[in-house]
Amino acid sequence: MNKDKVILVDCDGVLLDWGYAFTQWMARHGFELKNPDVYNVGERYGLDKKTGRMFVRMFNESAQIRKLPPHKDAIKYVRKLHEEHGYVFHAITSLSTDTYAQYLRNKNLLELFGRTAFEKFIYLDTGADKDEELIKYKDTGCIWIEDVVQNAETGQAFGLEPLLMEHIYNPHDTIPRCSNWKAVYDYIVGC
Repeated sequence: MNKDKVILVDCDGVLLDWGYAFTQWMARHGFELKNPDVYNVGERYGLDKKTGRMFVRMFNESAQIRKLPPHKDAIKYVRKLHEEHGYVFHAITSLSTDTYAQYLRNKNLLELFGRTAFEKFIYLDTGADKDEELIKYKDTGCIWIEDVVQNAETGQAFGLEPLLMEHIYNPHDTIPRCSNWKAVYDYIVGC
């Protein structure tokens, strides 16, 4: 593995528009979005944290996970990074330990981004911290693209080069933020 050509990447909120799909799914189940500017699902819907986590797990293990739309311009620039510059991706995602959910996520990613862009799929339990996986890349300097500030900071502490995919819920002053995948692409290839 050539660490210089490996990009570590979260899926939800980075490669895939999980937020949009989840909001639509909750609406179909009769829940109204109360506070769209926060990350915590319980707070978003006026629910307690435990109930919010339960709905996230239910969604992540539903058939819906097979057809999440891409996040903004992810398809174009992930493919460019892979096909034109030789980068490969290691997906590190807190989806679920359910093998069927993982299978559906794989199908979704391969359909959107192609069969060769991903070298690894690393699945953690719903809402799990990514520390144990990120430490395996300690001091490699790999790019680590994430939307959760805490996970980006963890990667930075382990010697990775974090980028935050910009969302209203993740303002940050010290980690570079990218508003879309074109900005990620420009950062990586130095345009």
